[in-house]
Amino acid sequence: MLKQVLHKTFGLRDGEIYISFLMQLYVFLIITVLLIVKPTVNALFLSRLGAEHLPYGYILVAGIAVITSYFYNKALRKFSILNVTIISLISFSLSFILLSIFIQFALLNDVLLYIYYLGVSLFAVIATSQFWILANMVYNSREAKRIFGFIGAGAIAGGIFGGYLTSIIASNFGNKTVVLLAGLLILLCIPILKKIWKLRIRKMNIYVRKQRKANKTDVEDSSIILISRSKHLTYLAFITGIGVVVAKLVDFQFSDFAYKAISDPDELATFFGFWFSTFNVIALVLQLFLTNRILSKLGVSSTLLILPLGIALGCLLFLTFPELWVLVIIKGIDGSFKQSLNKAAVELSILPIPLLIKNQAKSFIDVVVDSIATGISGLMLLFLIRRLELSSSYITVIVLLFVFVWIILIYRLREAYYESFRENIQRNISVDSKSKKKQKNDTTISVALDILNNGNEEDIIALLKHISSYKLRNLKPNVIHLLDHDSHDVKNEAIKHLYDYDKGTAIEKVQQLVYIKNDALVLTALEYILNHSSLSEEHFFNKYLDNQSDYIANAALLCLAKEASNNQHIANRFQLETRIQNRVRYLNSPEGFSRKEAVGELLITIAYSGIEKYYPFISVHLNNRNPFIVAKAIKAAGLTSHQKYILPLLEYIDDAEQRKNAIKSLKEFGPQIIDTILELERNETLKDNIKQHLPRVIEAFKTQDAVKVLFRLMRSRDIIIRLEAVKSLIKLKNNNSALDFNKRLLKSLIFKESKYYKTTVNAMLSVRYNIEQYKDNDALTDKDTEILLARQSIEELLKQQQHQSLKCIFKLLSLLYYEDDIEVTYAGVISDVKEARVNALEFLDNLIQNDLKRRLFPLIEHFVIDEDAFDTSVLKLKRLPEKAYINILLKSRGKKIKLEVLNLIKQLEDVSYLPIVLPYKKHRNKEVKFFAYDTIKSLQELQA
Repeated sequence: MLKQVLHKTFGLRDGEIYISFLMQLYVFLIITVLLIVKPTVNALFLSRLGAEHLPYGYILVAGIAVITSYFYNKALRKFSILNVTIISLISFSLSFILLSIFIQFALLNDVLLYIYYLGVSLFAVIATSQFWILANMVYNSREAKRIFGFIGAGAIAGGIFGGYLTSIIASNFGNKTVVLLAGLLILLCIPILKKIWKLRIRKMNIYVRKQRKANKTDVEDSSIILISRSKHLTYLAFITGIGVVVAKLVDFQFSDFAYKAISDPDELATFFGFWFSTFNVIALVLQLFLTNRILSKLGVSSTLLILPLGIALGCLLFLTFPELWVLVIIKGIDGSFKQSLNKAAVELSILPIPLLIKNQAKSFIDVVVDSIATGISGLMLLFLIRRLELSSSYITVIVLLFVFVWIILIYRLREAYYESFRENIQRNISVDSKSKKKQKNDTTISVALDILNNGNEEDIIALLKHISSYKLRNLKPNVIHLLDHDSHDVKNEAIKHLYDYDKGTAIEKVQQLVYIKNDALVLTALEYILNHSSLSEEHFFNKYLDNQSDYIANAALLCLAKEASNNQHIANRFQLETRIQNRVRYLNSPEGFSRKEAVGELLITIAYSGIEKYYPFISVHLNNRNPFIVAKAIKAAGLTSHQKYILPLLEYIDDAEQRKNAIKSLKEFGPQIIDTILELERNETLKDNIKQHLPRVIEAFKTQDAVKVLFRLMRSRDIIIRLEAVKSLIKLKNNNSALDFNKRLLKSLIFKESKYYKTTVNAMLSVRYNIEQYKDNDALTDKDTEILLARQSIEELLKQQQHQSLKCIFKLLSLLYYEDDIEVTYAGVISDVKEARVNALEFLDNLIQNDLKRRLFPLIEHFVIDEDAFDTSVLKLKRLPEKAYINILLKSRGKKIKLEVLNLIKQLEDVSYLPIVLPYKKHRNKEVKFFAYDTIKSLQELQA
């Protein structure tokens, strides 16, 4: 009975109830503790220092929050989230227990009160952040959509329970007991955390853990650039900032009047605890019963106006009746409306922004903008209270001024919201010039309706993808009508769009689509029935798993694998492993011929199931002759995130037909794959045809971190990797203007590459000198011939690297200057026409800056004018002894050169080279290590 209620109300399924209750209990305890310590510490702070010290607290909180957030995120990237969380929980617990002791023995002083005031703010940020990181690691995206609402109820319950508990305990036993209880309650979180880790996270491999953790901890460096380039995000950031300033000013007034009315710290803590919990109760009622109705009736921008207008009315009332009860109302409006109506409206207002930009900008706004606004409010209060010596009652006038600006910004946001929305819809719509002229006077909705009703397949799909998650009610009948469209792809996309409407929307039509013989459509329809209808999973799997149609049975099995990926109970209940085993056995039998789509679906099913004993089925089909099945096997390998598939997937990067699939699958491994790629690059274990594509994998992430890693690859010893890395950097710059490319770092890379170029030319001069000694010798022995051939091989490789390095220099220049100008110049420099080369040199002389000119011009001039005239070179080259350039090449070059140089040393039969070769016995690359052993053995035999 309870299971059915939980399923219908919250979407909880068998196997999810226990872990979800643990998560709910965890967040309940965290928020309960927060609502215990916040009113208590605030009461202690005000009772001893008074409200005039609150502005200092605001300023300190602002600075410490940003700094702590920065170092905390660094710690999360470096250390296990489990260890970081346990250490922080123990630290907070001990600090609150110590606070109880300080209160008991009257040891509190001003400094300690400031520390604890800051500590409570840090606890609010860190503990809640840790919980949501944990939640993102425990649940995949499908589960999160269903379960986060249930877990969030624990936070709401904690917000209500904690404050009321504080008001009861503080009034009866005093603040010392309250904070002691808070310290003990935090310790209860640790066994719950360990149990959650054991049940869900411990079995994940490092790639899955890092990927889920990164979803919450990675904030891009260029967030401020993103926001400044978007009117929509700029207005939203200012609205958030002004909202925080107003909240702090209201909080100051509320705290000041409460402190003046209630001087006893225990009674003050009781007062704060009671009202904080009451505000949470009001927010809960608003969220459950009014938020959706108000949003649907008033719209986003009008709903955003409710909070500032409510505060404005409260301020006008306060100017008439300057009493505490009015401030309780204003504080209640701010605390209750902000967490319900306003929060939902803000979330909807940012929807037109692309997902990646939205997540990045929102993280910046929530942390940095909030902190800056808090600091500004503190400085403002210091000026008003200390400098001008105004009564806190005058702050109401300042609040009204900010509310006026707030309302203006909401109207400006409204315009930007519709503009962003209109751009998103029209961006991917192909229309001829006549229709474009007509659309100028059309509304966004009318354009969308026209496309849904009369557009071609491509336009309809593009529109549905772009307006997903907007929940545009007026388009609902038209989207449902698309379920009867001739194109299966349109039907498929229309079903995905139905998730934005009420549960069970058009369920009868979707159920009919299950019986169409199209694998993608059947799978999408079944997933919708399972995840967005009132049908229980038991009824669903009993109905579809054993269906006679293999289209339906295969898709239902894939749905089961997805649901059971984190839910062993469902896997056992519906015999997932047995069903996969039967399918694999059948396909491996002589009579087991099946459609390629069915084989592909089984590969994906095995990947989602996480049952490793069937992974060999994926490995086998990675070598299938059918490109369709290979593509599915590549996708399945990526979904497993298993380390054994990294090298096979890298092999497929060299296959032009499967390259995109392989890169996409490697991206499924998450950010941790970048570290693996860097390690493979350092080990020099990959073939040349594979390593040249490594930067493309990193490029696929399209983030600021990807730019940083590509910059790191630019310091590789291998010129091929450097050349491909700079190409990827150029693509990222051309396709994403929000990414930042550090000019100072680019210049240092150009200088480094120019040094490499000069070293290459110098080595070529030295090698050529040794080669020319044999030029007029007609009596060469076999050994002399072998030595000559070895030197010529090195010269040929160096010649290739010289040209690749020059190209790399010009590619780096195109990141600093206009790309077309640099490309034209490079084409001229490498031209066979002497005049074109000289003209290109002149053009470059006028284009680049003096500091770059001094380093680069002699190199390019040498290439253009006297490439082969080493003796008169403008580079002022110096011939090196053979042992010197051999040592340099071994230390500074990649695998290819190392192997050729080791071969030359072997042919030279000079035992004095032994000390140079010996370190390469421990080289990471197996081929280099083998050649080193072989060379050392030959030299030692000569020595003996």
